[in-house]
Amino acid sequence: MRLGLQLGYDDPAFWVGLAEEADRCGFHSVWTSEAYGSDAVSPLAWVGARTTQIKLGTAIMQMPARTPATTAATVATLDLLSGGRVLLGLGTSGPQVAEGWHGQPWGKPLQRTREYVSIVRTILAREAPLEHHGEHYDIPYSGDDATGLGKPLKLIVHPPRADVPIYLAAIGPKNVALAAEIADGWLPMFFSPERFGSTHGPMLDEGFARRGGRPEGWDLAAHVPVVVADDVQAARDFLKPLLALYVGGMGSKGSNFYNRLAQRYGFEEAAATVQDLYLEGKKNEAAAAVPDELVDEVALVGDRARIADRVAALREAGVTTLVLQARQPEALRLLAELV
Repeated sequence: MRLGLQLGYDDPAFWVGLAEEADRCGFHSVWTSEAYGSDAVSPLAWVGARTTQIKLGTAIMQMPARTPATTAATVATLDLLSGGRVLLGLGTSGPQVAEGWHGQPWGKPLQRTREYVSIVRTILAREAPLEHHGEHYDIPYSGDDATGLGKPLKLIVHPPRADVPIYLAAIGPKNVALAAEIADGWLPMFFSPERFGSTHGPMLDEGFARRGGRPEGWDLAAHVPVVVADDVQAARDFLKPLLALYVGGMGSKGSNFYNRLAQRYGFEEAAATVQDLYLEGKKNEAAAAVPDELVDEVALVGDRARIADRVAALREAGVTTLVLQARQPEALRLLAELV
């Protein structure tokens, strides 16, 4: 098992410093994300300039935010600047962000993802000028309002790698299967090793079967919140607002992927309560309604011995890269010792 670090949105100077500590601790990777505020690429470039070994991952770059060509050019540029350290994590976000922030139709995310990944790989391979005519992307554009002047183009720069690893962030069953089928890795949030065999595991098996088997080096890179503390309940309570935000407020009443995930984990009643309270503006009450058991399943909380037990469970479930959502430098050092 390898270690990664997920950076937060706030206080860029703090997170860059923590990324440097992760580099010193021998972490495999550092990951940035984006919602509808700071972007994922700018801080990653800054971290790349301040580190020497650690790989640079996006978890995730939102597909509605960029054309596949822009994403491929960005990856090629970062890979050149960093000496071949980039890991490309992609995700669809959700309909609220896709349509409400980027002005893009939600459409058919599975087919869009399949085409997007194919186009990015074609561009980075540089084997031929880009041509793609699919349901979502038409390159060169040939619609009724086309000028007819578009022509197939090839990436001008030569990235150090034609096969930059591509990860997919996925929660729903069909998206998880797609990650196994077409990607080099999977970026799950709120990963429960206890529930893996009955929820995500069969979907991965389905995707690998369509692919003809699990490729060597395929990476299950689970994002796991971490709070090191002697007081386990205080550590749980510190993370509950985060879980309430996702389970309760990350999406609408009828379209919240994280709420559905909590339900699949067996917390149907609690998931409904958290969502109702959160959408009513009662965020503190929503956090208090998050079950201790859910926190224990999806996070690392407590002292060294307790965290070591949970790390063993994650390893047993097949996690190959443990991506820590942590603010404590001591948490990075503890996990480096354990892993």
